[in-house]
Amino acid sequence: MQTLTNTRLTRRLFLDRDIESLRQQLLRFQPFLSRRKAPISLEEFDEATNRLIGRVFGETSELLEAYEYAKLGEAASLVNAPEEAQESGAHNIERETLQQRKQVLESCLSTLDSIRTTRMVAGRVADYMSTEIRSAHVDASLKDVGRLLKKWQVGSLLVDDGSRYVGIITERDLSRKAAARGLDLSSTTVKTCMSKPILTIEGSESMPAAVLLMKEKAIRHLAVTVDGTILGILSVADILRYYAELVPTLRDLAGLTSEGEEAAGEE
Repeated sequence: MQTLTNTRLTRRLFLDRDIESLRQQLLRFQPFLSRRKAPISLEEFDEATNRLIGRVFGETSELLEAYEYAKLGEAASLVNAPEEAQESGAHNIERETLQQRKQVLESCLSTLDSIRTTRMVAGRVADYMSTEIRSAHVDASLKDVGRLLKKWQVGSLLVDDGSRYVGIITERDLSRKAAARGLDLSSTTVKTCMSKPILTIEGSESMPAAVLLMKEKAIRHLAVTVDGTILGILSVADILRYYAELVPTLRDLAGLTSEGEEAAGEE
């Protein structure tokens, strides 16, 4: 049976790492805004920021270009200005360019936060499925199945005939079908109580789509396919984990929106 490497954790770690890097860069920028002594020069800070934005968004990104404009704002504003105006306006222009730098960094952070939220709201099934597929042979006894479910601490097992998956059996099947009918668990085979055909969903489908399918079919487990091949299992526990991650993110997003509206009202 095939397995699929789940890249969700890797993608999430990279995104979280980039968000944290930008937050730290904003913190390092505070001494320049408050006119305190900074551990590095503004030029060194700009070089580090250019590298960071370029790495995260690409060397041709608009955000990197915006940061370049923020740095050049002071020089551009002083071109052809009278000598007296240059001296008196230099400090104001310097503050303005610092604020522009800050705004670009905040835009970078906001962009990544938005990407993270979007990924979670429209999370793919493949991002949350379990890639460790547990199975039992079609001729295994129900007693063996119960033992395997307990051993692996899972709620379902795919059923195979040695070459392909032919069904699925769950804890509910054991309790509702086997126990209710008084079947002998030692002599009754899996094929007597398994569900078939296997209900599947493509890994590229969204989590909300998976939730709807589970509700419609009144099931707690879905086999996940990639190009028609079963490569994972999605359970109710995975659905709950999806919502557990989603709700705090939506709450944070709502807070940011509220803060933005309040700030706009104060202007």
